Amino acid sequence: MPSLDDLKKRITSVKSTQKITKAMKMVAAAKLRRAQESAEKGRPFSEKMNNIILNLSNSISDKENASKFLIGTGKDNIHLCVVITADRGLCGGFNTNICRMAKTYFEKILKEGKTLKIFTVGSKGNDQLKRVYGNYIIEKMHFKGLKKITYKEAEDVGEKIIKLFNEGQFDICKIFYNKFKNVITQIPQAQQIIPIENNTKTKDENKSENFYEFEPEENEILEDLLPRNISTQIFKAFLENAASEQGSRMTAMDNATRNAGDLVDKLTITYNRSRQAAITKELIEIISGAESL
Repeated sequence: MPSLDDLKKRITSVKSTQKITKAMKMVAAAKLRRAQESAEKGRPFSEKMNNIILNLSNSISDKENASKFLIGTGKDNIHLCVVITADRGLCGGFNTNICRMAKTYFEKILKEGKTLKIFTVGSKGNDQLKRVYGNYIIEKMHFKGLKKITYKEAEDVGEKIIKLFNEGQFDICKIFYNKFKNVITQIPQAQQIIPIENNTKTKDENKSENFYEFEPEENEILEDLLPRNISTQIFKAFLENAASEQGSRMTAMDNATRNAGDLVDKLTITYNRSRQAAITKELIEIISGAESL
């Protein structure tokens, strides 16, 4: 059984940890507000750009000669998976949930006998994946030195993906990230960016697309929009991840603070009982000595 001095030191240590986790929770809450606003503002832009590209693609008469970013290579043998995670830990299951979804997709690709290539963005994702899938990682990036990730960093990642595609190193590219829903819930996402996915449209969109006239030609507009769309979708993933990371960290630190409080209560009870037992023992020894005289 630990001594009274050991229990006292442990209580002091847990209380110090509790102060740190409480401060981290407050910092995460302050950062979450800004990150959530940025993520919510970024969604309409990325969705609208996707819709414009799909409208343009439906107006192309010669689809066989359209951009490869739009129609793909015609094969699906080589898959590039871009796993976007954080550079910092202490945020609950944020990084683990993204990697778990990515691993499920990896196993599916490998089981089908297709070639897998991995591009990790964020040191935590690379740390988790390199143990099992280290041989498949062809590119890795992190932004540890940056306080805030901007569109420039998304462009850097986009340019590397475009370069790999132009070199014929993959047929299909998917990005993995967390979509922010609320402080408690972040939903792992797998979004295909090359070739662009033709998601189901609403009736209103289908009606309106027939009235568009494009100047210059659709192919010329797409040549400029498609590479930019890749960076836009990656930047959207960065924004969603930033909000999800702070939300997950806030929840994790709140749980850690509560657990530290419960542990302090238990240790305090143990300390008081041990102290009372020591006092009782001393009293018994004094009384026994007095009676023997």
